[in-house]
Amino acid sequence: MSLSRNKTLFFYCEIEDNFSSRLILFLLHFVFFLSRFKEKDNRNFMQDTYDFIFRQIDISLRETGDGDVSVNKKMKNFINTFHAIILDLEKWNHINPEDKTKKLQKYLICNDKYGLLASYFDRYLIYLRNNNLNFFTESVNKHKF
Repeated sequence: MSLSRNKTLFFYCEIEDNFSSRLILFLLHFVFFLSRFKEKDNRNFMQDTYDFIFRQIDISLRETGDGDVSVNKKMKNFINTFHAIILDLEKWNHINPEDKTKKLQKYLICNDKYGLLASYFDRYLIYLRNNNLNFFTESVNKHKF
């Protein structure tokens, strides 16, 4: 979550700092996270995490005063976008740099800094590979969903 709020990422990639961009960045991070830790042993935890995250987004929308119809429509769009990102990025390591930037362009506007953003996500995947799931969930495991 904290990586998707990184002001440096917004600054260097020239991403507009708004709710939509923050959410898309978060979803991009989450897709890479899920793809890294999708082993059979982690499936229940990852499903609980997925459910928790989308429930929190739903709650946040309701707290801003959106009505049921509006929240349901937005949630449907967010979930569809999330699943589209999964499909687009599932073979990230086998995609050439130009195609990576094209895939990112579908979801974010960042003033032709897509190559920089693609490079960032390449490094993020290395970071994920260099750590196990417990490294990222140590504090979360103390608090049950």
